[in-house]
Amino acid sequence: MTQSLDYLIFDYSEDDEGNGTWDAMASVPAGRLGALAGEVEAILQWAGRAFPGRRGAIEDGGDWDFDLHAQDDAGEALSARYDEHAARMQVHAARTGHTTITLTVSGSAAFAEAFREAFCIEGD
Repeated sequence: MTQSLDYLIFDYSEDDEGNGTWDAMASVPAGRLGALAGEVEAILQWAGRAFPGRRGAIEDGGDWDFDLHAQDDAGEALSARYDEHAARMQVHAARTGHTTITLTVSGSAAFAEAFREAFCIEGD
């Protein structure tokens, strides 16, 4: 079953071994932050279920990993983290304007194939 993404649009790159990296950025007003956070949660929850116990840098033997950041319109960092145990994202909204979230997901060739299928993401 594929899941649609309304906010996160990924750019993809791949190394010679087929390991993939997806970079996405989305900027939303406070009223849409919950929906954007929900997409991040859906991706990271899926990864944890599909590849349980295998999160870590590929060069260290992991199958997948992620990097998550948030900032306001002025470029000031905001607190953003994903609690793996609760499977929830915690993010502080910008006081004014938009909150921008950046998410990078990287994974092995097997993870890349499963990720593309799960979220209908092209890998070219």
